[in-house]
Amino acid sequence: MEVLISLSFALVGGLLMSRLAKVLNLPAVTAYLVAGLLLGPYCIGGLNLLGVGFNTPAEVAHLDVISQVALGFIAFTIGNEFRLEQLRHMGRQAITIGIVQAVFTTFLVDAALVALHFVNPSLISVSSAITLGAIAAATAPAATLMVVRQYKADGPLTKLLLLVVAIDDAVGLVLFSASFGVASALESGSVSVLTVLVEPVVEIGLSLALGGAAGWVLYRVERFFHSRSKRLSISIGFVLLTVGLSMVEFELGGVRCGFSLLLVCMMTGTVFCNICDFSEELMGRVDSWTAPLFVLFFVLSGAELNLKVLSNPLVLLIGVVYIAARSLGKYLGAFGSCAATGCGESITRYLGITLLPQAGVALGMALTAQQLDGGEVVRNVVLFSVLVYELVGPALTKRALIAAGEIKAEGRTSARKKNEPKKPVRLGE
Repeated sequence: MEVLISLSFALVGGLLMSRLAKVLNLPAVTAYLVAGLLLGPYCIGGLNLLGVGFNTPAEVAHLDVISQVALGFIAFTIGNEFRLEQLRHMGRQAITIGIVQAVFTTFLVDAALVALHFVNPSLISVSSAITLGAIAAATAPAATLMVVRQYKADGPLTKLLLLVVAIDDAVGLVLFSASFGVASALESGSVSVLTVLVEPVVEIGLSLALGGAAGWVLYRVERFFHSRSKRLSISIGFVLLTVGLSMVEFELGGVRCGFSLLLVCMMTGTVFCNICDFSEELMGRVDSWTAPLFVLFFVLSGAELNLKVLSNPLVLLIGVVYIAARSLGKYLGAFGSCAATGCGESITRYLGITLLPQAGVALGMALTAQQLDGGEVVRNVVLFSVLVYELVGPALTKRALIAAGEIKAEGRTSARKKNEPKKPVRLGE
């Protein structure tokens, strides 16, 4: 009973907060996160009122399956952007930019935090600094996708952004696995080749293979049905299946094998959209079905944000350095790689700004990093940065897309009619 009441408060509260955000000209994503923050255990939830908000972090953690499913649908949707025609047009640019900006960001954050260590070794260890540098490479696809959807953004920057965000996950996974292996070696005195090189490559390979197989099977099963509602149900069922399978872990020949949820679901969407002739129509129906799920995802993400980290001056200092170095790395890395690959002026100027949001993937990496001696510092710094990036990032993404001319001014706001630009009013009318 309490869970259902809490979820209803989360859904309705997030939607009501979005009306306030519209008045303030902020993206709905920011509203959902703020609603979650208010309903979380560090605000209204802490009052312990029956069903009103989430009373403890454990209550939010128990609803993690909702977040996992939402991430699966987000990745599946982004995978549908990898259409062959689009890849032929900007695939080389997307891969180059995705790799360069992630590696450059990791290098810059590593340099800044290691320098902080040498200034005052008691602030942060070298192993923690290296790990945070790799976590900095990760970009949150969820917030980006929601801003693009809400404002119906379209154009070269938007298309390239969705491709780069998808590639970013694979690059971030390799960087984190390698950096975490090096950090562990610094603490233990021994280097594991399996951890540093083999396991991340195996995880990416297995994820792509599982996602590709799921996309092909989904298409074959869809062909047995002609009803739109049944095809929608099959699609939902397959995304749930891939989310579940991506949580499987096993060991083979001494190598720990697992899957990346985002990569599996992205690959499923990519294969499906390229071999299915009715994928665009079906994706429109999936998008409408997942709308309330995404609202819950962001409200729960807001409820997870730990306000206690703001009371620790040490975390704030390291967090400010981390945020400054990561933001500079994302912007300069994207700017330089865009210029080198011949992107247009608007893409070169604004892509880096749209890559700032950071959330679920980074938090997952931080959870793994807690095995280090300074793991608690890593986790708290990431929590602080996520708090900042999730509240500010969507608004910056919106402004960048507006500046690039890929978000049009809205006219009519009825949900039943397509938005059109407002017509100028002439004197005498």
